Amino acid sequence: VQLQASGGGLVQTGGSLRLSCTVPRRTFNTYAMAWFRQAPGKEREFVAAVIWRDGRTYYADSVKGRFTISRDNAKNTVYLQMNSLKPEDTANYYCASDGSGRWDRTKPPSEYDYWGQGTLVTVSS
Repeated sequence: VQLQASGGGLVQTGGSLRLSCTVPRRTFNTYAMAWFRQAPGKEREFVAAVIWRDGRTYYADSVKGRFTISRDNAKNTVYLQMNSLKPEDTANYYCASDGSGRWDRTKPPSEYDYWGQGTLVTVSS
């Protein structure tokens, strides 16, 4: 089962992009949805997460105030609005779902249930 992620692209410094990630309805048993990113030669890092039931959001310090995560219950879709993009935001972005109910922002990527295929965001200087 794979989540459907989209929305990456090439943008200049200061620009914006919106990523989307749809959860297939037949697998929908989600407590939290998260976005991670991985730059070449670096480990996958947490970017943002939303608790599906009540919409609570969490952000990495590096994106706080610039990125906004949200979800659309009717569409089973989570979004990541990225504003004021910087070259250091360049990475492959992945969405992931957690259905365990035992989630916090330190949860390792290996413990998430499902992943999207990754969408590349490139920010030029």
